[in-house]
Amino acid sequence: MQKILLGPAGSPAKSTLEGITEVKKLGLQAMEVQYTHGIKMNLALAEEVGKEAEKEKISLSIHAPYYINLLSTDPKILKASRKRIIDSCHRGHLMNATKVVFHPGYYGKKSKEESYKMMKEELKIIQKEIRKKRWKIDIAPETMGRTFQFGNFEETIELVKELKCNFCIDISHIYALNHGKINYDYIFDQIEKLRKDIHFHFQGIEYNKNGEKRHMVLNGNPGFKEFAKKLLDRKINATIICESPVTWRDSLKMKKILEVLGYKFQG
Repeated sequence: MQKILLGPAGSPAKSTLEGITEVKKLGLQAMEVQYTHGIKMNLALAEEVGKEAEKEKISLSIHAPYYINLLSTDPKILKASRKRIIDSCHRGHLMNATKVVFHPGYYGKKSKEESYKMMKEELKIIQKEIRKKRWKIDIAPETMGRTFQFGNFEETIELVKELKCNFCIDISHIYALNHGKINYDYIFDQIEKLRKDIHFHFQGIEYNKNGEKRHMVLNGNPGFKEFAKKLLDRKINATIICESPVTWRDSLKMKKILEVLGYKFQG
């Protein structure tokens, strides 16, 4: 039976703990804990968050800080970037989160080929640390939306094939990078070969010649209904995290669209 989980990026309440309760009350099923501007959650709180999520049956994922560039030429930035992902993974393990999503980095003056090789080696270092600590968590590089960012759809898929890591498919980023075009059949053909449960980000988006300009409310660019139809036709198990300026409200809009299309949420 197909399983779809919906939820906001970040807490819809004042704290992460309160947010889990609120997500449950709203009739949503998932939440992405946001460390985007730095990791301020201690390890004890991470454990408490995990227990609360288990009690309320809310699926958790984590978004690592934005200040990550695994393609930097500065050794200090590289080391700090690895640490931010690893520290996110530690907390993710403690809260029984499924994955840690992150923005991989920037090409800079490197070619795409050089960037890919370096990124692969950097992610291997992080994976080795996760295995060493025996953490039950997976890293998930996100598909990015700007021409100067590493992580277009093909690069992300190739990393997953080689490293057997997880991934986050940001539909709106792909749409923006391709200037308002998206081929769902092509995307789903690729990702279905890799995993049975897919982690998505979805929101409205504004773009320019360089791709993503900013996230917007759900506004038909891209259209969620078209995406939802394809998802249901393919019977893909999915977690869909909304990163719009009004995350939980737009998650509820997504829920209504899926229900109109015939999907029945459990609980």
